[in-house]
Amino acid sequence: KNRHSESVYFFSSKMAFDEASYLVAGSGILGLLFALFQFWKVSLIAVDQTETSETSRLREDNKDPYVTLLKCYDAIRTGANAFLLAEYTLCSIFIVLFSVVVFVLTAKVDGGWHWDVGALTTCSFAVGGFTSIFSGYIGMTVATYANARTTISAVKAGPQGWTDSFNTAFRAGGVMGFALCSLALLVLYGLLFVFEKHFGSKTTGECKMLFECIAGYGLGGSAMALFGRVGGGIYTKAADVGADLAGKVVSGIPEDDPRNPATIADNVGDNVGDVAGMGADLFGSLAESTCAALVISSQSHHLVEEGWACLMVPLTISALGIIVCAVASFLATDIYPVRKEEDVETVLKIQLFSTALLMSIVCLPIMKYWLPDGAFSFSTYLDGHGQEKDCYWYGAYACVFAGLWAGCLIGFITEFYTSHSYTPVREVAQSCETGAATNIIYGLALGMKSAILPIFLIAGTVFMSFELVGMYGVAMAALGMLGTLATCLSIDVYGPVCDNAGGIAEMSEFPESVRDKTDALDAA
Repeated sequence: KNRHSESVYFFSSKMAFDEASYLVAGSGILGLLFALFQFWKVSLIAVDQTETSETSRLREDNKDPYVTLLKCYDAIRTGANAFLLAEYTLCSIFIVLFSVVVFVLTAKVDGGWHWDVGALTTCSFAVGGFTSIFSGYIGMTVATYANARTTISAVKAGPQGWTDSFNTAFRAGGVMGFALCSLALLVLYGLLFVFEKHFGSKTTGECKMLFECIAGYGLGGSAMALFGRVGGGIYTKAADVGADLAGKVVSGIPEDDPRNPATIADNVGDNVGDVAGMGADLFGSLAESTCAALVISSQSHHLVEEGWACLMVPLTISALGIIVCAVASFLATDIYPVRKEEDVETVLKIQLFSTALLMSIVCLPIMKYWLPDGAFSFSTYLDGHGQEKDCYWYGAYACVFAGLWAGCLIGFITEFYTSHSYTPVREVAQSCETGAATNIIYGLALGMKSAILPIFLIAGTVFMSFELVGMYGVAMAALGMLGTLATCLSIDVYGPVCDNAGGIAEMSEFPESVRDKTDALDAA
């Protein structure tokens, strides 16, 4: 990289721009294609098994549970679509009305009115909001599409039943994970590409205006997270508690009993809060973290002079994450599949660890190649004498590395405190023997205790990142934590799908072994 020759700099900058575009756009398209591939694998399982079912011959009443399964499957999908229509109608109205506020407030720049800035920021906000809505819709659709298919797979006996049921739920989660990450990346880069034509990106002033307009994209995603996570969470808990009260307390029947119609709302609620709501929340986190890194990068004239590819490093981290997660997903489904109950947690742990490890490796050459070879600084990151502090590419890489492994460790710590395989959950269960009061007290205490290590990990990562590269380092650490988002989303959506599969198995009156299998998958 020769920064002393204008012609060489222009050529290398143009070349780097093309490389960054190819990586970001290519990985986004690859992620969408991989999501379609995962959906196709799930769709190979026929949900209508009534004509080929042999289960009815084994039952004294000659009832075919697959007939009930179809009814439950259709009812849950209908309920989920009805909720999405109601929620997203309100979300769309909010986006339209709040866009007016965003337009007026962001148009006032440096004491003057710049309506182009307001219009483009509003566009970013609306696009971010509707992209979040579309991602949530994809997740809800595939989760309700795969729940009955997971039940059908769990009917199979032996290791094949464990493998097929796990793979069905995990691949359904993968559709949500890869579709959301790819859409977030492609849409954001599309906005950057278009807005750059208007503002330019040759000076820090141009980049500052460009990236501040793009920040509306993160705001739109976060606004939808408020509706999805909070609104959806309230619906989820209301449906869950209502179904339990109506069934267990009032009627004295088991959970997910087919005689309790509220179980349909309960199963819909699992998808509303844990799929659509969580997806909107993580979409907002990814969009905000990326936009924050872009805005901060405009404070460094070194990064701006280095060229477009250098400014796009935050996006390339997410792009690499999509590729790495796609490759690593075959570990769980093909290379080391689940064959028995004990394998479930192990496979998920390997999945998390392997994606973090691969990301740690592939991010190193990218950071070295596209960030400046020498020192770079930020106008907002000063030393004790008021001078800009020198930062280096390896410091930025260390921030990403720290974020990656802090996120991975937090995942393992969370599993320790929430998995039935470890003592904390078993101790909470034992506390129930002496009544509800001890259960509540012990559960609250354990919840507070479980937050200690994650807080120290986050605080340590933030402190180290700020010391190395200032606020840019903090943003890069956040992107490191989100670097394995496609895998994390796959695992997160996998849980509600297994939970729904267990509810359908119970309502359809399949053998108890099927419910035991889905419960074991969900408990992991």
